[in-house]
Amino acid sequence: MEKRTFQDINTLIELFDNSDWRELSIEVEDFSLHLSRDEGAAGPAWQPSPVARERPQDTGAEAPPTAAEGAAVGERADSGDLDGLTVVRAPNLGLFYRSPKPGAPPYVQIGEEVGEDTEVCLIEVMKLFTPVVAGVNGILRRICVEDGDLVEFDQPLFYVEPQS
Repeated sequence: MEKRTFQDINTLIELFDNSDWRELSIEVEDFSLHLSRDEGAAGPAWQPSPVARERPQDTGAEAPPTAAEGAAVGERADSGDLDGLTVVRAPNLGLFYRSPKPGAPPYVQIGEEVGEDTEVCLIEVMKLFTPVVAGVNGILRRICVEDGDLVEFDQPLFYVEPQS
């Protein structure tokens, strides 16, 4: 981790803040970060930032509900041409990647069949990659973000038409 920026650290804090994790510890070279929601943990307990949840999302689309409002991978969409489609949402904030490495073909294309365990993209935060799976059997109908875009926790990534 040669070039740590305030934004890198802030991204990790937001990731923790928007998760249901109890603790997060990262140690790379001369940098370490420990966040905890437990009062008995070494160091002060982490208090979620109200600013992170109140910040408006400028995605050009309707803001997705928060996890507390019941948003999850596999939930049904209910607006216009998305009726009956299942939403695949970002499990954390970070950079969205459609392929496993630069120059490689994307994991999935519109019109392709996906299964519950089909990996559809990666989300990267400070060189930590989170694979995202479809969570539903069906046909991929819409990709909501561009490769390399920064996505927010719980943001819609894909819409899938469920199949039996």
